Amino acid sequence: MSLNPRTRLLTILFTLLAATTAGLWYWTTKPGSVQEKYKTQAVDRGDIVQVISANGTLNPVVLVNVGTQVSGTAYKLHADFNDPVKAGQILVELDPSLFRAQLRLSEANVSNARATLELAKNRMIRNRVLREQGFISAEALDTFEQQLEAARAQLAANVAQLERDRTNLNYSVIRSPISGVVIARNVDIGQTVAASFQTPTLFQIAQDLREMQIDTSIAEADIGQIHLGQAVHFTVDAYQEREFAGTVEQVRLNPTIQQNVVSYNVIVAVPNEDGALLPGMTANVRFTTNQKKAVLRVANAALRYRPAAADLVSGTVAGQPGKHLLYRAEEGKAMAVDVKTGISDNNFTEIVEGEIREGDNLIIREATDKEKSGSKLKFRMF
Repeated sequence: MSLNPRTRLLTILFTLLAATTAGLWYWTTKPGSVQEKYKTQAVDRGDIVQVISANGTLNPVVLVNVGTQVSGTAYKLHADFNDPVKAGQILVELDPSLFRAQLRLSEANVSNARATLELAKNRMIRNRVLREQGFISAEALDTFEQQLEAARAQLAANVAQLERDRTNLNYSVIRSPISGVVIARNVDIGQTVAASFQTPTLFQIAQDLREMQIDTSIAEADIGQIHLGQAVHFTVDAYQEREFAGTVEQVRLNPTIQQNVVSYNVIVAVPNEDGALLPGMTANVRFTTNQKKAVLRVANAALRYRPAAADLVSGTVAGQPGKHLLYRAEEGKAMAVDVKTGISDNNFTEIVEGEIREGDNLIIREATDKEKSGSKLKFRMF
C-alpha cells in the first residue's frame, strides 16, 4: 500500500527529529562533556596598590568670614560674587546717619565738658586766694577742688565717648581684611544687619583658589597608615574622567566621635592652577598606603571560597596560624594549599609564601546548576 505524499513527508520529519534528539542526548551525556564543577581563575603576576578610600569636601586654604561690629542698614554695595578684592577695599557701607549724629553729640559734650573744666579751674584759683585771706573755710576749698577733679573726669569720659563714636562711624564702612575672591555675599542693599551676640556673616572671601585643601575623615582603624606627605589621588563628579593628585598636609589630633565611631580629620593639600576645582565639591579620595609591582597575586574571590567537607581531597591540610587556604581543583574535588598573603587591593591579594605558581588555576566558586546544564538541550514533544 503506497503512502500519500503528505504522510510520507510527516514520516520523514519525525524520523529526522528522533535521530537529532538521540544524537544530542548522546553528545550531552558522553564522558567528558559535563562542564567543570568549579569556576577557576589563574594565578598571575601584576601590580597591587593598597589604598584607603574616603570622601571629603574641597575648601580654600584661607577662607575669611567678614562680619560687622555695628548694626545698621546696608547703604551701598561695592563687591559681588566672584569679584576679586584687595586688602582694605570697601565691600559694603552701612547707613552713616545715626553714627554721624551720635558723633556730633559727642563732640558737643566734649566742648561742654571743656567749658565746665575751665570754669572749675578759674573758680578754684579765686577760692584759693580767698582761703589765704581767711574768707572761706578749708572745707569749702575742698569742695571746689572736688568739683575741679569731677570736671576733669567728665571731660575724659566725653573724649572717650567721642573716640568710640568716631570708631563706630569707621566701622560702618566694612572693608576686606585680605586680598582674594568673594565666594559668598549674604547682604543686599536695604537689608538691616544686627551685631548682637553672634556676628552676622556678610561676605566670605577666599584668599587664593589656586591652592585648595580637602577636609576628610579617616576611621581610627586606618589612621595609623596615614602620614604627612603621603600621596593622595581623588576624583570629583564634575570631571569623572580626570584624576587629581595631592598630599597629606595635616593629621589633626582632635578626634570626632559619632555613635561610638572614632574618626580623625585629615587635611589634604591640592594644587589648583587651572581653577577647575571649586569650593564645596565632593572629592572621592584614595590614600595610597602601599604598592608593589609584578608580584604573584590571586583573585580575592579565591581567598573567600570555602568548599563543603565532602568536596575536599582526603588528607587535605588544615589552615595554619597566620596563613590562608586556597583550593585547586583535582579530579572533581578541592585540594587545599596553605599560603601566606601580603598586601591587598579591591581585586587581588599578594602571595608571599606557599605552593602556588604562576598559571595555577584556583577555585573562586562552584559552578551553578544553570552553568552546569547550560549546554544540554531539552525538547518539548507535542
